[in-house]
Amino acid sequence: MTQTRGYALITGASAGIGAAFARELAARGHPLVLSARRVERLESLAQSLREAHRIDIQIIPADLAERDAPRLLCEEVARRGLGVDLLVNNAGYGVTGYFLSQPWQVQADFIQVLMTAPTELCHRLLPAMRERGHGRIINVASLAGHVPGSAGQTLYAGAKSYLIKLSQALHLEYGPDGVNTCALCPGFTYTEFHDVTGSRAMMSKLPKWLWMDAQTVVRQGLRAVDRGEAVHINGRVNRMIKSLLKLMPDRLALALMGRQSRRIRKKKPD
Repeated sequence: MTQTRGYALITGASAGIGAAFARELAARGHPLVLSARRVERLESLAQSLREAHRIDIQIIPADLAERDAPRLLCEEVARRGLGVDLLVNNAGYGVTGYFLSQPWQVQADFIQVLMTAPTELCHRLLPAMRERGHGRIINVASLAGHVPGSAGQTLYAGAKSYLIKLSQALHLEYGPDGVNTCALCPGFTYTEFHDVTGSRAMMSKLPKWLWMDAQTVVRQGLRAVDRGEAVHINGRVNRMIKSLLKLMPDRLALALMGRQSRRIRKKKPD
């Protein structure tokens, strides 16, 4: 990515994997467009990276749960004359609780942020990449997209699976034009994700060998998209989990996931 002269647009850049992408790309001299809802965090991150690496960093706050946000984000990028050659669709979160325990608007916002918004950003930014004959798209998916759905986060696995399939299709369609698309699929990663979902205490009991740090995930993702990988699962353990579940009969894999869900989320459905 160090040869690229355009900007990297990172959504959900205020924390976690998004912030790790910003730090890694800034260290490589890549100018950045950082977007998220939390403006104060974006400004703090941008200022520290400017001082450390002396690169241009633009901030465009956006709440991707708003239906017009992807369009307005791209229009502001164009208004500022910022050519984007790397799109990192990272914005995301988890909705805890069973499907009916949350109002429909909460579920609709989740679909908008994790599925509709990244798809629209790809659609709006891909034409210029294709015209230049060079571009990179990383859709941050998850190991969850490769395994059966679980109780307690009803839409999460489905949304991540969608990003994987979207990335594969875009890879086949526009890879020949010089635009590589990769679905990055980390497993358990040290970020604040589990603090937000209220599952930190439970997750801290898991063995350390299941976990990866965000910076390693990011570096592997950047290498994968440059190599032209349509899907990259981070870590040997995660690749082994995916392979084992794929070999199992669907009924058995689903039963195992159900058992694990009951261990993690003891609350009964509403």
